[in-house]
Amino acid sequence: MEILFAILAFITFAGIGIALTMSPANEQSAKRARDLAAGKAPRARKDAAAEATAKRRAIAQDSLREMARQQKNSSRSLASVKAQLAQANLPVSAMQFYFIQIGVAIVSFIIASFVFGASWLAALIGAAGGGLCLFVLKFLVARRRKKFVDQLADSIDIIVRGVKSGLPLHQCLRIIATEAAEPVRSEFRQIVDGQAMGVPLEANLAKMYERMPLSEVNFFNIVLSIQQKTGGNLSEALGNLSSILRSRKMLKEKVKALASEAVASAMIIGSLPFIVMILVYLVRPAYIMLLFTTNSGNMILVAAGTMMSLGIIIMNRMVNFKF
Repeated sequence: MEILFAILAFITFAGIGIALTMSPANEQSAKRARDLAAGKAPRARKDAAAEATAKRRAIAQDSLREMARQQKNSSRSLASVKAQLAQANLPVSAMQFYFIQIGVAIVSFIIASFVFGASWLAALIGAAGGGLCLFVLKFLVARRRKKFVDQLADSIDIIVRGVKSGLPLHQCLRIIATEAAEPVRSEFRQIVDGQAMGVPLEANLAKMYERMPLSEVNFFNIVLSIQQKTGGNLSEALGNLSSILRSRKMLKEKVKALASEAVASAMIIGSLPFIVMILVYLVRPAYIMLLFTTNSGNMILVAAGTMMSLGIIIMNRMVNFKF
């Protein structure tokens, strides 16, 4: 009988021990240990990582929408004379530029009046002289933009090396503002000065896009703005951006090389009528001057000039590839 009681007591204590060892907490711990041994992350950690990724993606999308809205609102004034003067970095106000334009038009009209007489042809030449000022302004803007794009990738590489070495972002921007060549130096100096005055980085970047409305500047603004809000590896993001900018530049140069023959043909065709006119004037001046001294000749000049202008515009659009 005592042996029977001992066996029953052993079975009872063994069942209690098994029940305690098979509790839900221990089962969950054992399952977590098996998952970790198999290389699987716990479900809670996976959910937290997915939630953080979704949150960063939502912040990035909101930033992109906000920047697109701001750039859409600011793009309405980018074509104004004041904006173009700022983009060309000319120390001239819009009112002063208008006075210069009027003065050039008056001088052109006076010179044309002495040559062809006071007629509507002289007035047309005066108007063309005023329009030449706008052409020069656009040329200066395009030249400064090209210099900026050519130097932007190297400036981004400076930021990447500075961030990898442990420097903060504003210190890297300050290095570019003091060591880079123009026009990158002046543009980044305005960003650094704005930060010193307490202006947020996003506002400074938006101002730089107004002064340099280029897709490359837009990419740079997006990378910095999203990194400021969501975090991440800034050096890696800017390094990828630098590679993209260099690839875009290489593609532009390749397209320019492939279109060089068409550009040369367009320049020859566009300049041929003017060359012929000058040669005819040198050989027989009285023959060509009928176009300038008679009403019918003036009408022929206007028609020829209109058709030549349309042809030059069409050829210019055919050989200039924008992407």
